[in-house]
Amino acid sequence: MKGKIRFGMVGTGFIADWVLAGARQDARFEAAAICSRNQATADAFAAKHGIPHTFTSLEEMARSPLVDAVYIASPNALHASQSILCMSGGKHVLCEKPLASNAREARAMIEAARRYGVVLMEAMIATLNPNFRIVREQLPRLGTIRRYFASYCQYSSRYDKFREGVVLNAFDPSLSNGAMMDIGVYTVYPMVALFGRPQAVDAQGVVLSSGADGQGAVNFRYEGMNATVLYSKIADSRLPSEIEGEEGTLLLDTIHDIRRVTRFPRRGAASGRGPETVGESVGVEPDRDRYYYEIAEFIDLIEQGRPESAVNSHANSLATLEIIDEVRRQLGVVYPADGAR
Repeated sequence: MKGKIRFGMVGTGFIADWVLAGARQDARFEAAAICSRNQATADAFAAKHGIPHTFTSLEEMARSPLVDAVYIASPNALHASQSILCMSGGKHVLCEKPLASNAREARAMIEAARRYGVVLMEAMIATLNPNFRIVREQLPRLGTIRRYFASYCQYSSRYDKFREGVVLNAFDPSLSNGAMMDIGVYTVYPMVALFGRPQAVDAQGVVLSSGADGQGAVNFRYEGMNATVLYSKIADSRLPSEIEGEEGTLLLDTIHDIRRVTRFPRRGAASGRGPETVGESVGVEPDRDRYYYEIAEFIDLIEQGRPESAVNSHANSLATLEIIDEVRRQLGVVYPADGAR
């Protein structure tokens, strides 16, 4: 398929606004339709973004010849069912992170993509950032890798309401939400993309009165290395992230949207005597909106007839959700989508 890829949008929240801004930097992208259960909401979003077609039925959009691909930005609990419905209509699907409520749903989505011969990709921006590629390229210069550390802790604007007794979507487990699903996934997915599945998972965290997790700290064991991730929606942190090797360290300003990458040689390695070393900036300044890169990757897959991304692969998405399932099991966070365990 060449030329414009006509996208149908599912979800009218702020993430859809952000993605549209980045997507339109790719000349191959066309916002063809928006689907919302409420016609007035669909009309308002369409008018705001100049989208020509509206739907209030996802079944109709999934069958529509006006749409080639669907971007899904609905609540996590709906990702699997909506993705499978769209794929059954022959639509390629770019689904917001996390791909599904759990690994079981992710497996069903991957099977549907294969059955219907369409592209399925998780919209994980962290691993398609140009600086993530640089991180991967720099790893051999660090020698034997001994530790991965990632932190993403951001006090949620919705937590004030929670403290007042109002549970909004961000802290509602019935929608498969919580801190790990919302921002913790940004610390886990890059780890999986770089180092694969860990051998062991040890999680601790704070579970809120709603049943959703507010924050957590997870240790992972790999052969010859350790990994630790911190995540929170109830407190801020300004810690950077690091990958530590025997011959040097990579310092990343943030894990979810890497803007600066600095490589430090091992202390004393350069002179053999000094305890301090000077870091070298090895990152690049991204020349596009951060959401551009996931759209470009997804459209490349469609045009090239490839069923999945080599970076945001089905295997990486599934492994990440299997890890998150285990973290939730250890914390005692259960979603209706899990069914009987």
